[in-house]
Amino acid sequence: MKKVTILGAGISGLATAYWLHKDGYDVTILEAKGEAGGAMETIREDGFLIDFGPNSGLETTPLIHELADEVGLSSEMIYANESANKRYILRNNELYPLPTTPQAFIKTKLFSTKAKLRVAAEPFIGKSNDGYYQSMAQFVRRRLGQEFLDYAIDPFVSGVFAGDPNKLSVKSAFPKLYRLEEVYGGLVKGMIKGAKERKQRAEQSKQSAKMFSFVNGMQSFPKAIAEQLKEHVLYGCRVTNVERASTELSTKGWKVLYEKDGKLNEIISDYILSTIPAHTASKIFSSLDKEFVNHADNIFYPPVMILYLGFRKDQIARPLDGFGYLIPSKEQKIFLGSIWSSTIFPNRCDDDKAAFTLFIGGARSPNLFEMEKEKLIDKVLHEFKEITKVNGEPIFMKERMWQKAIPQYNIGYIEHENYFDKFEKDNPGIFIGGNFRGGISVGDCVKNSEIVFNKIKSSVPL
Repeated sequence: MKKVTILGAGISGLATAYWLHKDGYDVTILEAKGEAGGAMETIREDGFLIDFGPNSGLETTPLIHELADEVGLSSEMIYANESANKRYILRNNELYPLPTTPQAFIKTKLFSTKAKLRVAAEPFIGKSNDGYYQSMAQFVRRRLGQEFLDYAIDPFVSGVFAGDPNKLSVKSAFPKLYRLEEVYGGLVKGMIKGAKERKQRAEQSKQSAKMFSFVNGMQSFPKAIAEQLKEHVLYGCRVTNVERASTELSTKGWKVLYEKDGKLNEIISDYILSTIPAHTASKIFSSLDKEFVNHADNIFYPPVMILYLGFRKDQIARPLDGFGYLIPSKEQKIFLGSIWSSTIFPNRCDDDKAAFTLFIGGARSPNLFEMEKEKLIDKVLHEFKEITKVNGEPIFMKERMWQKAIPQYNIGYIEHENYFDKFEKDNPGIFIGGNFRGGISVGDCVKNSEIVFNKIKSSVPL
Protein backbone atom coordinates (compact mmCIF):
# COMPACT_ATOMS: atom_id res chain seq x y z
CA MET A 1 0.00 0.00 0.00
CA LYS A 2 1.48 3.33 -1.11
CA LYS A 3 1.52 6.07 1.53
CA VAL A 4 0.50 9.64 0.65
CA THR A 5 0.86 12.65 2.93
CA ILE A 6 -1.34 15.60 2.02
CA LEU A 7 -0.63 19.09 3.30
CA GLY A 8 -3.81 21.06 3.91
CA ALA A 9 -7.43 20.06 4.65
CA GLY A 10 -9.12 22.44 2.25
CA ILE A 11 -11.37 21.20 -0.55
CA SER A 12 -8.40 20.51 -2.88
CA GLY A 13 -6.53 18.31 -0.43
CA LEU A 14 -9.59 16.54 0.95
CA ALA A 15 -11.12 15.71 -2.44
CA THR A 16 -7.84 14.18 -3.63
CA ALA A 17 -7.44 12.36 -0.32
CA TYR A 18 -10.93 10.91 -0.60
CA TRP A 19 -10.32 9.47 -4.06
CA LEU A 20 -6.89 8.13 -3.07
CA HIS A 21 -8.26 6.48 0.08
CA LYS A 22 -11.11 4.98 -1.91
CA ASP A 23 -8.55 3.55 -4.32
CA GLY A 24 -6.59 1.86 -1.54
CA TYR A 25 -3.86 4.36 -0.75
CA ASP A 26 -2.72 4.95 2.84
CA VAL A 27 -3.54 8.65 3.29
CA THR A 28 -2.56 11.11 6.02
CA ILE A 29 -3.73 14.73 5.92
CA LEU A 30 -1.89 17.37 7.96
CA GLU A 31 -3.86 20.54 8.74
CA ALA A 32 -2.48 23.50 10.68
CA LYS A 33 -5.89 24.74 11.88
CA GLY A 34 -8.26 22.97 14.23
CA GLU A 35 -10.86 22.08 11.60
CA ALA A 36 -11.24 21.26 7.92
CA GLY A 37 -12.18 23.83 5.30
CA GLY A 38 -9.21 25.96 4.31
CA ALA A 39 -10.63 29.11 2.72
CA MET A 40 -14.16 27.82 3.36
CA GLU A 41 -15.28 29.21 6.72
CA THR A 42 -18.89 29.12 7.90
CA ILE A 43 -20.26 30.25 11.26
CA ARG A 44 -23.71 30.71 12.83
CA GLU A 45 -24.31 33.68 15.08
CA ASP A 46 -27.47 35.45 16.30
CA GLY A 47 -29.63 33.64 13.76
CA PHE A 48 -27.36 34.46 10.77
CA LEU A 49 -25.44 31.89 8.69
CA ILE A 50 -22.21 33.48 7.50
CA ASP A 51 -19.78 32.26 4.84
CA PHE A 52 -16.50 34.15 5.18
CA GLY A 53 -14.91 32.34 2.24
CA PRO A 54 -16.71 31.23 -0.93
CA ASN A 55 -20.43 31.98 -0.58
CA SER A 56 -21.36 29.47 -3.27
CA GLY A 57 -19.99 27.31 -6.05
CA LEU A 58 -20.90 26.67 -9.67
CA GLU A 59 -21.69 23.07 -10.60
CA THR A 60 -19.36 23.09 -13.61
CA THR A 61 -18.45 19.42 -13.27
CA PRO A 62 -20.54 16.34 -12.28
CA LEU A 63 -17.74 15.46 -9.85
CA ILE A 64 -19.14 17.98 -7.35
CA HIS A 65 -22.50 16.26 -6.97
CA GLU A 66 -20.90 12.79 -7.12
CA LEU A 67 -18.54 13.68 -4.28
CA ALA A 68 -21.30 15.32 -2.20
CA ASP A 69 -23.45 12.22 -2.70
CA GLU A 70 -20.69 9.80 -1.68
CA VAL A 71 -19.95 11.68 1.56
CA GLY A 72 -23.65 11.81 2.46
CA LEU A 73 -24.20 15.49 1.75
CA SER A 74 -26.37 15.47 -1.39
CA SER A 75 -29.59 15.89 0.64
CA GLU A 76 -28.17 19.15 2.06
CA MET A 77 -27.08 20.50 -1.32
CA ILE A 78 -29.20 23.50 -2.30
CA TYR A 79 -29.39 25.62 -5.41
CA ALA A 80 -29.72 29.37 -5.73
CA ASN A 81 -33.10 31.01 -6.15
CA GLU A 82 -33.89 31.94 -9.75
CA SER A 83 -33.82 35.61 -8.84
CA ALA A 84 -30.08 35.21 -8.17
CA ASN A 85 -29.56 35.01 -11.93
CA LYS A 86 -29.99 38.79 -12.01
CA ARG A 87 -26.75 40.61 -11.24
CA TYR A 88 -26.46 44.35 -10.98
CA ILE A 89 -23.66 46.71 -11.96
CA LEU A 90 -23.28 50.18 -10.47
CA ARG A 91 -23.03 53.05 -12.96
CA ASN A 92 -23.41 56.71 -12.00
CA ASN A 93 -24.65 55.59 -8.58
CA GLU A 94 -27.53 53.60 -10.11
CA LEU A 95 -27.87 49.82 -10.27
CA TYR A 96 -28.45 48.29 -13.71
CA PRO A 97 -29.02 44.56 -14.33
CA LEU A 98 -26.21 42.99 -16.33
CA PRO A 99 -27.79 41.79 -19.60
CA THR A 100 -27.58 38.03 -20.16
CA THR A 101 -29.33 37.69 -23.54
CA PRO A 102 -28.80 39.47 -26.87
CA GLN A 103 -32.24 41.09 -26.54
CA ALA A 104 -31.47 42.40 -23.05
CA PHE A 105 -28.09 43.68 -24.25
CA ILE A 106 -29.75 45.71 -27.01
CA LYS A 107 -32.23 47.27 -24.56
CA THR A 108 -29.95 47.87 -21.57
CA LYS A 109 -29.02 51.34 -20.39
CA LEU A 110 -25.84 50.01 -18.79
CA PHE A 111 -23.96 50.45 -22.07
CA SER A 112 -24.05 53.25 -24.64
CA THR A 113 -25.07 52.67 -28.27
CA LYS A 114 -21.44 53.12 -29.27
CA ALA A 115 -20.37 50.38 -26.82
CA LYS A 116 -23.05 48.00 -28.12
CA LEU A 117 -21.90 48.50 -31.71
CA ARG A 118 -18.30 47.89 -30.64
CA VAL A 119 -19.26 44.59 -28.97
CA ALA A 120 -21.19 43.56 -32.11
CA ALA A 121 -17.94 43.88 -34.08
CA GLU A 122 -16.22 41.19 -31.98
CA PRO A 123 -16.50 38.35 -34.57
CA PHE A 124 -14.44 40.46 -36.98
CA ILE A 125 -11.51 41.05 -34.59
CA GLY A 126 -8.36 39.01 -35.30
CA LYS A 127 -6.29 36.90 -32.93
CA SER A 128 -3.55 38.22 -30.69
CA ASN A 129 0.10 37.37 -31.27
CA ASP A 130 1.07 37.45 -27.60
CA GLY A 131 -1.60 35.73 -25.55
CA TYR A 132 0.67 34.46 -22.78
CA TYR A 133 1.75 37.95 -21.75
CA GLN A 134 -1.51 39.76 -22.35
CA SER A 135 -3.59 41.21 -19.55
CA MET A 136 -7.31 40.65 -19.25
CA ALA A 137 -7.80 44.38 -19.84
CA GLN A 138 -5.77 44.33 -23.07
CA PHE A 139 -7.65 41.27 -24.33
CA VAL A 140 -11.12 42.68 -23.62
CA ARG A 141 -10.29 46.19 -24.83
CA ARG A 142 -9.09 44.75 -28.15
CA ARG A 143 -11.99 42.37 -28.65
CA LEU A 144 -14.93 44.18 -27.02
CA GLY A 145 -13.94 47.79 -26.39
CA GLN A 146 -13.15 50.06 -23.45
CA GLU A 147 -16.69 50.57 -22.15
CA PHE A 148 -17.39 46.84 -21.95
CA LEU A 149 -14.13 46.46 -20.06
CA ASP A 150 -15.07 49.26 -17.64
CA TYR A 151 -18.63 48.20 -16.86
CA ALA A 152 -18.67 44.43 -17.32
CA ILE A 153 -15.24 42.85 -17.08
CA ASP A 154 -13.60 45.14 -14.52
CA PRO A 155 -16.32 44.51 -11.88
CA PHE A 156 -16.51 40.82 -12.84
CA VAL A 157 -12.76 40.40 -12.25
CA SER A 158 -12.99 42.13 -8.88
CA GLY A 159 -15.94 39.88 -7.97
CA VAL A 160 -14.16 36.63 -8.86
CA PHE A 161 -10.48 37.32 -8.07
CA ALA A 162 -10.69 40.58 -6.09
CA GLY A 163 -8.28 41.30 -8.91
CA ASP A 164 -7.10 44.01 -11.29
CA PRO A 165 -7.82 43.31 -14.99
CA ASN A 166 -4.78 45.37 -15.95
CA LYS A 167 -2.55 42.88 -14.13
CA LEU A 168 -4.29 39.51 -14.47
CA SER A 169 -3.09 37.29 -17.32
CA VAL A 170 -5.96 36.33 -19.61
CA LYS A 171 -4.22 33.05 -20.46
CA SER A 172 -3.59 31.99 -16.86
CA ALA A 173 -6.58 33.53 -15.04
CA PHE A 174 -9.23 32.87 -17.68
CA PRO A 175 -7.84 30.02 -19.83
CA LYS A 176 -11.22 29.02 -21.27
CA LEU A 177 -11.86 32.56 -22.45
CA TYR A 178 -8.40 32.74 -23.98
CA ARG A 179 -8.95 29.37 -25.65
CA LEU A 180 -12.06 30.66 -27.44
CA GLU A 181 -9.87 33.07 -29.37
CA GLU A 182 -6.92 30.73 -29.74
CA VAL A 183 -8.90 27.72 -31.03
CA TYR A 184 -11.96 29.26 -32.67
CA GLY A 185 -10.73 32.73 -33.60
CA GLY A 186 -13.20 34.67 -31.46
CA LEU A 187 -15.50 34.69 -28.45
CA VAL A 188 -18.86 34.45 -30.20
CA LYS A 189 -17.67 31.69 -32.54
CA GLY A 190 -16.03 29.89 -29.64
CA MET A 191 -19.07 29.99 -27.37
CA ILE A 192 -21.21 28.41 -30.06
CA LYS A 193 -18.71 25.69 -31.02
CA GLY A 194 -17.34 25.19 -27.51
CA ALA A 195 -20.81 24.31 -26.18
CA LYS A 196 -20.67 21.07 -28.17
CA GLU A 197 -17.34 20.10 -26.58
CA ARG A 198 -18.61 20.77 -23.05
CA LYS A 199 -21.67 18.62 -23.73
CA GLN A 200 -19.42 15.73 -24.75
CA ARG A 201 -17.42 16.14 -21.49
CA ALA A 202 -20.64 16.44 -19.43
CA GLU A 203 -19.47 19.86 -18.24
CA GLN A 204 -21.31 23.15 -17.88
CA SER A 205 -19.96 26.57 -18.78
CA LYS A 206 -19.68 28.94 -15.84
CA GLN A 207 -22.36 31.05 -17.51
CA SER A 208 -24.96 28.26 -17.47
CA ALA A 209 -23.85 26.12 -14.50
CA LYS A 210 -26.17 26.01 -11.48
CA MET A 211 -25.07 27.87 -8.38
CA PHE A 212 -25.03 25.70 -5.26
CA SER A 213 -24.35 25.76 -1.57
CA PHE A 214 -25.41 23.63 1.40
CA VAL A 215 -28.07 24.02 4.07
CA ASN A 216 -25.38 24.73 6.67
CA GLY A 217 -23.04 26.71 4.41
CA MET A 218 -20.08 25.95 2.17
CA GLN A 219 -17.79 24.61 4.90
CA SER A 220 -20.18 21.65 5.17
CA PHE A 221 -18.54 20.24 2.04
CA PRO A 222 -14.94 19.88 3.27
CA LYS A 223 -16.15 18.94 6.76
CA ALA A 224 -18.24 16.08 5.35
CA ILE A 225 -15.27 14.74 3.40
CA ALA A 226 -13.04 15.08 6.46
CA GLU A 227 -15.58 13.15 8.51
CA GLN A 228 -15.27 10.23 6.07
CA LEU A 229 -11.49 10.38 6.53
CA LYS A 230 -11.47 11.29 10.24
CA GLU A 231 -8.92 8.64 11.20
CA HIS A 232 -6.55 10.06 8.58
CA VAL A 233 -6.80 13.80 9.32
CA LEU A 234 -4.43 15.31 11.90
CA TYR A 235 -5.29 18.84 13.06
CA GLY A 236 -3.02 21.42 14.68
CA CYS A 237 -0.07 20.22 12.61
CA ARG A 238 2.25 22.92 11.25
CA VAL A 239 4.50 21.47 8.54
CA THR A 240 8.03 22.89 8.75
CA ASN A 241 10.01 21.06 6.09
CA VAL A 242 10.02 18.37 3.42
CA GLU A 243 13.20 16.44 2.67
CA ARG A 244 14.36 13.20 1.14
CA ALA A 245 14.00 10.20 3.43
CA SER A 246 17.56 8.86 3.60
CA THR A 247 19.06 5.88 5.38
CA GLU A 248 22.56 4.46 5.29
CA LEU A 249 21.46 2.01 2.62
CA SER A 250 19.21 4.03 0.34
CA THR A 251 17.21 7.18 -0.37
CA LYS A 252 13.59 6.29 -0.81
CA GLY A 253 10.49 8.38 -0.35
CA TRP A 254 9.98 11.70 1.38
CA LYS A 255 10.08 12.87 4.98
CA VAL A 256 7.58 15.46 6.21
CA LEU A 257 8.51 17.28 9.41
CA TYR A 258 5.74 18.94 11.38
CA GLU A 259 5.06 20.47 14.78
CA LYS A 260 2.10 19.40 16.92
CA ASP A 261 1.55 20.38 20.55
CA GLY A 262 5.06 21.80 20.72
CA LYS A 263 6.70 18.57 19.56
CA LEU A 264 8.47 17.86 16.28
CA ASN A 265 7.18 14.82 14.39
CA GLU A 266 7.89 13.18 11.06
CA ILE A 267 6.13 11.03 8.47
CA ILE A 268 7.82 9.00 5.73
CA SER A 269 5.76 8.78 2.54
CA ASP A 270 5.95 7.60 -1.03
CA TYR A 271 4.06 10.66 -2.21
CA ILE A 272 3.46 14.19 -0.95
CA LEU A 273 0.69 16.47 -2.17
CA SER A 274 0.82 20.09 -1.06
CA THR A 275 -2.43 22.06 -1.30
CA ILE A 276 -1.45 24.87 1.08
CA PRO A 277 -1.03 28.49 -0.14
CA ALA A 278 2.05 29.27 -2.20
CA HIS A 279 3.52 31.65 0.39
CA THR A 280 3.34 28.89 3.02
CA ALA A 281 4.65 26.18 0.69
CA SER A 282 7.72 28.30 -0.14
CA LYS A 283 9.12 27.82 3.37
CA ILE A 284 8.52 24.07 3.29
CA PHE A 285 10.08 23.20 -0.07
CA SER A 286 12.95 25.71 -0.12
CA SER A 287 15.45 23.11 1.11
CA LEU A 288 14.78 21.04 -2.02
CA ASP A 289 15.14 23.92 -4.45
CA LYS A 290 15.83 27.55 -3.55
CA GLU A 291 14.17 28.62 -6.80
CA PHE A 292 10.84 27.44 -5.33
CA VAL A 293 10.87 30.45 -3.00
CA ASN A 294 11.31 32.92 -5.85
CA HIS A 295 8.23 31.61 -7.66
CA ALA A 296 5.98 30.88 -4.68
CA ASP A 297 6.63 34.20 -2.90
CA ASN A 298 6.07 36.17 -6.09
CA ILE A 299 2.46 35.00 -6.34
CA PHE A 300 0.49 37.95 -5.01
CA TYR A 301 -2.35 37.37 -2.53
CA PRO A 302 -4.10 40.72 -1.90
CA PRO A 303 -5.77 41.54 1.42
CA VAL A 304 -9.57 41.33 1.46
CA MET A 305 -12.02 42.14 4.23
CA ILE A 306 -15.39 40.39 4.33
CA LEU A 307 -18.05 42.52 5.99
CA TYR A 308 -21.30 40.71 6.79
CA LEU A 309 -24.34 42.87 7.53
CA GLY A 310 -27.84 42.10 8.77
CA PHE A 311 -30.80 44.50 8.52
CA ARG A 312 -34.53 44.27 9.07
CA LYS A 313 -36.34 44.08 5.76
CA ASP A 314 -38.41 47.15 6.64
CA GLN A 315 -35.15 49.14 6.61
CA ILE A 316 -34.61 48.42 2.90
CA ALA A 317 -36.37 50.57 0.29
CA ARG A 318 -35.39 48.66 -2.84
CA PRO A 319 -36.38 45.12 -3.90
CA LEU A 320 -33.71 42.47 -3.28
CA ASP A 321 -34.35 40.67 -6.54
CA GLY A 322 -30.93 39.42 -7.53
CA PHE A 323 -27.52 38.03 -6.62
CA GLY A 324 -26.27 41.44 -5.61
CA TYR A 325 -24.11 44.02 -7.33
CA LEU A 326 -20.53 44.69 -8.38
CA ILE A 327 -18.85 48.07 -8.51
CA PRO A 328 -16.58 49.10 -11.42
CA SER A 329 -13.36 50.85 -10.42
CA LYS A 330 -14.47 53.92 -12.41
CA GLU A 331 -17.24 54.46 -9.83
CA GLN A 332 -14.54 55.12 -7.20
CA LYS A 333 -16.27 53.44 -4.27
CA ILE A 334 -14.38 52.05 -1.30
CA PHE A 335 -15.77 48.51 -1.57
CA LEU A 336 -15.96 46.01 -4.45
CA GLY A 337 -19.58 44.90 -4.25
CA SER A 338 -22.30 43.26 -2.22
CA ILE A 339 -23.85 39.79 -2.32
CA TRP A 340 -27.48 39.61 -1.19
CA SER A 341 -26.87 36.42 0.78
CA SER A 342 -30.38 35.86 2.15
CA THR A 343 -31.93 36.31 -1.32
CA ILE A 344 -29.73 33.69 -2.96
CA PHE A 345 -30.16 30.81 -0.50
CA PRO A 346 -32.85 30.08 2.11
CA ASN A 347 -32.31 29.96 5.86
CA ARG A 348 -29.43 32.43 5.94
CA CYS A 349 -31.45 34.48 8.44
CA ASP A 350 -35.02 34.96 9.69
CA ASP A 351 -37.68 35.83 7.11
CA ASP A 352 -38.09 39.38 8.40
CA LYS A 353 -34.37 40.09 8.01
CA ALA A 354 -31.93 40.47 5.11
CA ALA A 355 -28.26 39.50 5.04
CA PHE A 356 -25.50 40.99 2.89
CA THR A 357 -21.87 40.06 2.28
CA LEU A 358 -19.58 42.92 1.25
CA PHE A 359 -16.05 42.70 -0.15
CA ILE A 360 -13.42 45.35 0.60
CA GLY A 361 -9.85 45.74 -0.67
CA GLY A 362 -8.36 43.32 -3.17
CA ALA A 363 -5.73 43.96 -5.83
CA ARG A 364 -7.34 47.24 -6.89
CA SER A 365 -6.64 48.86 -3.52
CA PRO A 366 -4.23 46.74 -1.42
CA ASN A 367 -3.20 49.78 0.66
CA LEU A 368 -6.76 50.53 1.75
CA PHE A 369 -6.26 48.87 5.13
CA GLU A 370 -3.76 51.48 6.19
CA MET A 371 -6.93 53.41 7.13
CA GLU A 372 -8.18 52.94 10.68
CA LYS A 373 -10.58 49.97 10.67
CA GLU A 374 -13.53 51.81 12.28
CA LYS A 375 -13.27 54.69 9.79
CA LEU A 376 -13.04 52.25 6.89
CA ILE A 377 -16.13 50.32 7.97
CA ASP A 378 -18.07 53.57 8.55
CA LYS A 379 -17.23 54.74 5.04
CA VAL A 380 -18.22 51.40 3.53
CA LEU A 381 -21.50 51.41 5.45
CA HIS A 382 -22.31 54.93 4.22
CA GLU A 383 -21.73 53.98 0.57
CA PHE A 384 -23.55 50.65 0.91
CA LYS A 385 -26.66 52.17 2.49
CA GLU A 386 -26.81 54.88 -0.18
CA ILE A 387 -26.53 52.40 -3.08
CA THR A 388 -28.83 49.75 -1.58
CA LYS A 389 -31.33 52.30 -0.21
CA VAL A 390 -31.06 51.14 3.39
CA ASN A 391 -32.24 53.23 6.35
CA GLY A 392 -30.74 53.05 9.82
CA GLU A 393 -27.93 51.00 11.27
CA PRO A 394 -27.35 47.26 10.84
CA ILE A 395 -28.83 45.00 13.50
CA PHE A 396 -25.90 42.61 12.99
CA MET A 397 -22.34 43.11 11.75
CA LYS A 398 -19.33 40.83 11.60
CA GLU A 399 -16.05 41.13 9.71
CA ARG A 400 -13.31 38.72 8.71
CA MET A 401 -9.94 39.93 7.47
CA TRP A 402 -8.00 37.79 5.02
CA GLN A 403 -4.48 39.23 4.93
CA LYS A 404 -3.66 37.01 1.97
CA ALA A 405 -6.90 36.18 0.19
CA ILE A 406 -6.92 34.96 -3.42
CA PRO A 407 -3.84 34.14 -5.55
CA GLN A 408 -3.55 36.51 -8.50
CA TYR A 409 -2.76 34.88 -11.84
CA ASN A 410 -0.97 38.00 -13.06
CA ILE A 411 0.89 38.58 -16.33
CA GLY A 412 3.82 36.20 -16.54
CA TYR A 413 2.11 33.58 -14.37
CA ILE A 414 3.00 31.03 -17.04
CA GLU A 415 6.58 31.18 -15.69
CA HIS A 416 5.33 30.00 -12.28
CA GLU A 417 3.20 27.28 -13.89
CA ASN A 418 6.15 25.99 -15.91
CA TYR A 419 8.40 26.03 -12.86
CA PHE A 420 6.01 23.98 -10.70
CA ASP A 421 5.76 21.42 -13.53
CA LYS A 422 9.56 21.24 -13.59
CA PHE A 423 9.76 20.99 -9.79
CA GLU A 424 7.45 17.96 -9.83
CA LYS A 425 9.58 16.28 -12.54
CA ASP A 426 12.78 16.97 -10.60
CA ASN A 427 11.26 15.61 -7.38
CA PRO A 428 9.28 12.47 -8.29
CA GLY A 429 6.53 11.79 -5.81
CA ILE A 430 5.90 15.43 -4.87
CA PHE A 431 2.83 17.18 -6.29
CA ILE A 432 1.93 20.85 -5.95
CA GLY A 433 -1.79 21.60 -5.93
CA GLY A 434 -4.25 24.06 -4.47
CA ASN A 435 -6.03 27.08 -5.88
CA PHE A 436 -2.88 28.72 -7.23
CA ARG A 437 -2.70 25.96 -9.83
CA GLY A 438 -5.50 25.39 -12.32
CA GLY A 439 -8.11 27.86 -11.06
CA ILE A 440 -9.47 29.42 -7.89
CA SER A 441 -13.15 28.41 -7.99
CA VAL A 442 -14.64 25.53 -5.99
CA GLY A 443 -15.44 23.74 -9.27
CA ASP A 444 -11.86 24.20 -10.51
CA CYS A 445 -10.46 22.86 -7.24
CA VAL A 446 -12.64 19.73 -7.34
CA LYS A 447 -11.89 19.10 -11.01
CA ASN A 448 -8.14 19.60 -10.50
CA SER A 449 -8.22 17.26 -7.49
CA GLU A 450 -9.28 14.42 -9.74
CA ILE A 451 -6.50 15.35 -12.18
CA VAL A 452 -3.93 15.22 -9.36
CA PHE A 453 -5.39 11.90 -8.15
CA ASN A 454 -4.83 10.42 -11.61
CA LYS A 455 -1.31 11.91 -11.79
CA ILE A 456 -0.41 10.21 -8.50
CA LYS A 457 -1.88 6.90 -9.66
CA SER A 458 0.14 6.93 -12.86
CA SER A 459 3.44 8.14 -11.33
CA VAL A 460 6.41 6.21 -10.03
CA PRO A 461 7.53 7.39 -6.56
CA LEU A 462 11.11 8.16 -5.60
